[in-house]
Amino acid sequence: MAFGKKNQAEVKEEDTKIWVCSSEDCNCWMRDNFRTNNDKKCPMCGSDMEEENKVLQVVENNSLYYKSQS
Repeated sequence: MAFGKKNQAEVKEEDTKIWVCSSEDCNCWMRDNFRTNNDKKCPMCGSDMEEENKVLQVVENNSLYYKSQS
């Protein structure tokens, strides 16, 4: 018998485009598919954001705003 073992779903990860704050004092970053506009300024501190890629868990953005921008 195996107690406490659950069938866990496989976590899907993929190379994801993200935007990272360029300020040394800010650690803000966001997924590209969760941006609400094309402004390349950090929403936390106002510094420029730089495009990078990072392997992240797949998260779908189902918001109506994102779909209307695509």
